[in-house]
This record gives sequence, C-alpha cells and structure tokens, in this order.
Amino acid sequence: MSGVSGLWAALFDLQSWIRQFLSAEIAAFAGQRDWAALAAVLPLGIAFGAAHAMTPGHGKTVLATYLIGSRMAVAKACLTAFLLAATHVGMAVALAVTSSALVRRTITGAGQAPTLELISRGLLLVIGLWLLVRAWRGPDHKRHGDSVGVGVVAGLIPCPLTLFVMFYAISRGVPEVGLTFAVAMMLGVAIPLGLVAVLSVAMREVATAATARVGGSIHTAGRILDGLAGTILVLVGVAALWR
Repeated sequence: MSGVSGLWAALFDLQSWIRQFLSAEIAAFAGQRDWAALAAVLPLGIAFGAAHAMTPGHGKTVLATYLIGSRMAVAKACLTAFLLAATHVGMAVALAVTSSALVRRTITGAGQAPTLELISRGLLLVIGLWLLVRAWRGPDHKRHGDSVGVGVVAGLIPCPLTLFVMFYAISRGVPEVGLTFAVAMMLGVAIPLGLVAVLSVAMREVATAATARVGGSIHTAGRILDGLAGTILVLVGVAALWR
C-alpha cells in the first residue's frame, strides 16, 4: 500500500509542477501572443491530463467494472473511455465559460459540482440496476447506445485541473489558450482510460475462455459477469449517494 500511496503522491506532485509551468506559459502567451512557443509546450498538457487520470477517481473503477460485465469489443470499449475523457474535460470547459454567477452557484470547491456529482452517482445506480436486470433476463444484443451512456455518465463530474486552466486563461484574457490546453488534457486523460478499457476487455475474455474450458456456458458466464458488475455499481452508487 505504501508503494501505491507513494506513486499517487508522485503523480500529485507532477500535476502541481505542470500546473505551475502551464500558469507561467499562459501568462507569457497573454503578454506575447506567441503561438509557436505555446505549441511547443502542448505535450505537457497531454502529460498533465494523463497524470491527472492516473490519480484516484476519474471513472476508472466504473469503466472497468462495466466493461468486464459487458460484451463490448476492444474498439467500442476504447470509444467508451474516450467519451468518458471528453465528458470529464468538456463539463469543466462548459462550466468555466458560463457566467460567473452560475459558476458560483454550481461550484463549491476546486472541481466540485454537487448537482452534477449527485446526478452522476444516481445514474451509476441506475446502470447497476439495469445490469442486474440484464443478468436475470439474459443477454440482449441490441445495446448500441451503451458506450455513449456509460461514458457520459461516468464523466459527468468536471475535471478540476481543466477548470483551473480555463479559469486562469479567462482571467488573463486568453480563453483560446485554455481551450487549447483543455483539448491536450483530454487526449492525456483518454490514454490511461483507454488502457483500463483494453485491460478490462482482456480480463473479461480470459474469464470467459476459462469458463468455456471447464465446460461452462459462455452465455452463463456473461450473465454472471453482468450480475457481478451490476452489484458493484449498485454498491458504488448507493455508497456515493449516502455520503
């Protein structure tokens, strides 16, 4: 556990350093309007997002749990991860560019939007219950909207680091720089989430293959995975709403 805590502490330190660096770059751009110099540091925006996504939270547990219980192929699972990243960052951009009065009513702390968090947690509970119903009824292959729904629900809580960058850029009169870094951070967030998606699908396939080798039904294995994923999401949703 100490090793994991050390890793998270290192990631938070990295985020702090990049935040300070980006603040200086945004301030420099506000004075010089040098797009070439800005483009040179955009890879740090990607690193910023990736480091942020590897810290606790950001929908990784929800994404992995859902994908293990789903029948999604790797490509669709990665699409779900990308939608989660896009929603997570996009919500922060949307909040930052709205009126200051709305921001004051909605955000009570760095990256906290209580109403959105409540909606997200409630929807997680709904998804978990739906998975339990699907496990009881058996698989339904007409689920084309799953990747969109899960990605959006898991990403509803806005990204606090994107909020920081957007607010700082807006305060300096260069919101276009905030949007540019937001796109870079979204790509960075999508990378770890994509890895989580690929690993989750691989774990599901291993479990399904193991079931088949011992003579079990793949259909039954799918229903069991649905039930486990649904149970976990229901517990997560209830625990989150209870807090």
